[in-house]
Amino acid sequence: MLTQVAPGVLVHQSELLQNNTVVVEGRTGVLLVDPGLTVSEMTCLADDLRELGRPVVAGFSTHPDWDHVLWHPVLGDVPRYGTARCAAAMRDLRSQPGWRERVVEALPPEIADETPLDGFGLVTALPAGSARVPWDGPDVRVVEHPAHSPGHAALLVEGCGVLAAGDMLSDLFVPMLDDLEKADDPVEEYLVGLGVLDDLSGDVTVLVPGHGSVCGADQVRGRIDLDRAYVHALRDGTTPDDPRVGPSARPGWEWVSDIHEGQARGVARRRERGGRPD
Repeated sequence: MLTQVAPGVLVHQSELLQNNTVVVEGRTGVLLVDPGLTVSEMTCLADDLRELGRPVVAGFSTHPDWDHVLWHPVLGDVPRYGTARCAAAMRDLRSQPGWRERVVEALPPEIADETPLDGFGLVTALPAGSARVPWDGPDVRVVEHPAHSPGHAALLVEGCGVLAAGDMLSDLFVPMLDDLEKADDPVEEYLVGLGVLDDLSGDVTVLVPGHGSVCGADQVRGRIDLDRAYVHALRDGTTPDDPRVGPSARPGWEWVSDIHEGQARGVARRRERGGRPD
């Protein structure tokens, strides 16, 4: 089901991981940001758009995680953009023998048979120097930053102030750092990314995280502060006071504490190595 969150912007949420697909209305059709997760959910999305008379004219992947680079033929054969680093990561993955089997192994078993992979990762790099999505619609600013994964970008729909934040500022997931064994400085990179979003916060009227609840301008700074406090706790080796982990975690999402504990161990190992990756 599509829910309007601002004039000309709608959201379609998946069931399992509460992924938010952002739909931006343009002159001749819509821009789809991070569509997912299953065939039935994408078919539902396509049916809803058909009823509105709004064909898909472009897509965008905020970053190269599996659940943000999905597609299905019912959504149409249209340009699908991402940052240059996002597109390069997908080209590298798809060039490897057995990539499809490795992706399937990483999928949640509940939806492994329902997740479409034919269009997986077919992302085109934005033209060099692009600061906006090239499409026939309202200006959508591309805000690339180093947090979470290579080539991660938030999108700001200018005019209505909707921020599609990708895998950041969620009320369900704690901040998830880039590869703790390989990235140069994933803690500092995440803090830099939060700083970039903080600088944007005055222009944001509606925040749509990659997973979880949409919120208004009055909650944006609180989410940034909560994420920053969590990353500081990881960096300093202290226990975070965070409602997303521990006894206060949302029912059904207690497993986010496992993500936190794994990250805490990984950051501790880096601290022992003097902050160096393996």
